[in-house]
Amino acid sequence: MRFFTAFADFDWKRTMAWALAAGLLLGVVQVTPALARSSLGIFEDWGAFRDPRLPRCYAISKGERTRGARDFEPYATVGTWPNRKIRNQIHLRLSRRLAANGRVSLAIGGQTYRLTAGEADAWAVDKRMDAAIVAAMRAGSRMRVSATDRGGNRFTDQYSLSGVATAIDAATIACARD
Repeated sequence: MRFFTAFADFDWKRTMAWALAAGLLLGVVQVTPALARSSLGIFEDWGAFRDPRLPRCYAISKGERTRGARDFEPYATVGTWPNRKIRNQIHLRLSRRLAANGRVSLAIGGQTYRLTAGEADAWAVDKRMDAAIVAAMRAGSRMRVSATDRGGNRFTDQYSLSGVATAIDAATIACARD
């Protein structure tokens, strides 16, 4: 009985109103990032997404699990930013921080590309290289990114290219509307 009398003067309506407001706010906060990107689909080992706020569209894949230490979770993207007139730009997040003046090479099939890099990211040198890499990705089955980390150790991040062509096409078409 003592338990119930302690809550006799408790303002349940006010507490419920605050709890409901907090719950709604939390729901909005959790949903907002999800609204920032729309999934265009998962195509084998690649996904395609659209972010209408920028706008930008991109195909993305996570690097395959390899042995050894990692500073980051590696991923590869092929992005399009219609307002910036950028189409099919390559970006790679490497699994480790690079050595100073580290060289990054990308191998697809029989082709090897020397990329420009900084910290733990790499890009094609120019639009022509982006186009050549995308063409090789469409025709290839695997790609390897090799570099030297800050400790002087060579490492390689690997990717399956299964589904990459469809994911790139989905991203390109989605941004053609912008």
